[in-house]
Amino acid sequence: MSRQRRTLPELEDLPTEQPNPASVELDTKSSIQIARIINSEDAKVAPAVERALPQIALAMDWIADALAKGGRLIYVGTGTSGRIAALDAAECPPTFNTAPEMVQVVMAGGSRALVTALEADEDSRELGVREIRKKAPGRNDVVVGIAASGRTPFTLAALHWARRAGARTVAITSNPGSPLERAAELAIVIETGAEVVAGSTRMKAGTAEKMVLNILSTGAMVRLGYVYSNLMVNLHQKNTKLAGRAVLILQQVLGLNKPQARRALRAAGSSVPVAIVMQKAGVSRSDAEAALEDTKGHVRKAIALAGASL
Repeated sequence: MSRQRRTLPELEDLPTEQPNPASVELDTKSSIQIARIINSEDAKVAPAVERALPQIALAMDWIADALAKGGRLIYVGTGTSGRIAALDAAECPPTFNTAPEMVQVVMAGGSRALVTALEADEDSRELGVREIRKKAPGRNDVVVGIAASGRTPFTLAALHWARRAGARTVAITSNPGSPLERAAELAIVIETGAEVVAGSTRMKAGTAEKMVLNILSTGAMVRLGYVYSNLMVNLHQKNTKLAGRAVLILQQVLGLNKPQARRALRAAGSSVPVAIVMQKAGVSRSDAEAALEDTKGHVRKAIALAGASL
């Protein structure tokens, strides 16, 4: 651990910490000028993410394979990175009807840090190890460490421990050649450069992190078959909006009118995937449910399986 402390790069040497020439004298600008400068810098994020798509796609494959085997996706982060990771994890169950345990987050400071800055915790390697050990990651899990700087002690220590425990490890950072990049099996480096407000990595770097996590979690769920075409067929129906969306999805997929879609949903026990398999394959509810169970919820594969059994 002491050797790692000595080799951490100096903060002032990181690209994300440099003053941005595009925003010099920002405090003298009008509101529309400030908005244009920030917007212009934000426009650089998507191309930076695009340059890392091969690494992102490989990480997506790892995650999909792990989840298909009953493993987990575990994010590790502090501050802005941790909050973005927590948001992504929290959105998976309502969007894809996944168990809360499937996508988890380890964050310095725990749930309190979601609404209160507890930045001192990110300097503790011991806390990083303690928190990741609680998750007991293993060879069926993928642990993704997120840190714009690539040098956060909490995240570094957690990723080191997870890799030694046999989990696949992925780093997401905005600074090339960082300790976090070296600690992981696979590094996703999004070079977003200097921020409009120097060092405020909640801006471009944070936007890049959000974009990458969107791709990773959504892509993995698509690979698992929890999306049919481009529709979130596994959605939870816990409020009026989502119940209405379930009916709309059946209208779009099956070419039904609203009353027909509602009847199809009732016949399927309020399950959109079951309704789709029943209608597409022309099978009973029990046969549709069996096909979905055999394909681990993969809707398109379940349609093929149920249809082939006729």
